[in-house]
Amino acid sequence: MHAVEQYARAHIVTDTADSLDDEHRAVPVALRYDPEADPGRVCVTLPGPHEWTFERELLERGLRVPVDSGEVRIWPCGRVQAVLEFHSAQGVAVVQLDTKALMRFLRRTYMAATPVAH
Repeated sequence: MHAVEQYARAHIVTDTADSLDDEHRAVPVALRYDPEADPGRVCVTLPGPHEWTFERELLERGLRVPVDSGEVRIWPCGRVQAVLEFHSAQGVAVVQLDTKALMRFLRRTYMAATPVAH
């Protein structure tokens, strides 16, 4: 079993008038999964660095229906994107990612967690 790391581009989602220029700005996001350290959880890192670790199942379900774990909320946005909303003491971060990138990451996590037969 090996760790999976994937980088993706996310768009900051905001409703404040003074950050409309940021709304369409793409930011790098790191998606990580380590089956040896924490087999049921994934990690999402935004610039800053801001890092959230949560259940892999939450990410998978959030691509189909809205889900909420308290500090992490995920929901589908149309047919090709998903919104991830992260709550912390510093505030709220809301980003939009392509569903394909998240599905590719999830597939890689399941492949990494499956023992290789010899």
